[in-house]
Amino acid sequence: MPVEPMSVEHAQPLRKVVLRDINPKVVQAWRSAFADTPEVEISEGSILTARVDAWVSPTNSLGRMDGGVDAAIKRHLGAGIQLRVQRAIRDQFGGSLPVGSAVCVPSGAANPKFLISTPTMTRSAENVRDTLNVALACAAAFQAIHWQNQREPGSIQSVALVGMGAATGRVPAQVCANLMWAGYTLFTEYAFRSYDELRETVCAQLNDLDNRPPTERVRITPPAARGARR
Repeated sequence: MPVEPMSVEHAQPLRKVVLRDINPKVVQAWRSAFADTPEVEISEGSILTARVDAWVSPTNSLGRMDGGVDAAIKRHLGAGIQLRVQRAIRDQFGGSLPVGSAVCVPSGAANPKFLISTPTMTRSAENVRDTLNVALACAAAFQAIHWQNQREPGSIQSVALVGMGAATGRVPAQVCANLMWAGYTLFTEYAFRSYDELRETVCAQLNDLDNRPPTERVRITPPAARGARR
C-alpha cells in the first residue's frame, strides 16, 4: 500500500467511469443521484460487457468470490482471479480485508486489465443496509485507483462499477446510489494517505445518516488540514 500522500492535482483523471447494473431500480437511482455528473456513464446490463481498464467488485473480507458479482467475475476470468485477490489480501492486510479498504490486482485478461476488490460486508450474504459500508467500499475502490496510477502512471484510465451492496447486501437502490455518489465525488477531490484516514473521514461525516432522508445526497468534505485540492 502507498504511504506517501498525493494531491488530486497530481493524480491523473479518469477518462471514463461506467456504472452498470442488471437491476433497473439501481440504474434509475443512479440517474437521479449522478444527474449533475454527466461525465459518468450509466447503463443497464452486465459489468462483464464493460470495456474498461478495471472492474470494481464488491466482495467480503476474505475475498471469497462465491456469490453475486464476485462469482460472475470469477467464472468469466477464471479461478485464478480469486487466488490473486486472496494473495493480495494476505500480503497487504494479513488475510482479512477491512471494510473501507481495497486491493487492486492484475486480472490476467486484456479486458479488464485490473480487478479492484473492496468489501461491502465481512461475511458472504450479510445484510448491510443499516451501515455505511457502501460509501466506505466505493471510496476505497476509487482511492485504490489513485494509488495504482501513482505506482504505474496511466495504468487505469477507465473503470466500471456495479450497484454496491444493492443485491446481497440489501441496501435500498436510492441509498446505494447516493452513497456511491458521495464516494465518487470524494475521489475527484482527494487522495488519502491511508485507508485508516479514509474510514475516519467517511464515518465522521456520515455517522448521522439515519437521521437524514434516504433521498438526500451527502458530499463528504476532504480533510482540509491534509491539503485537499479541487
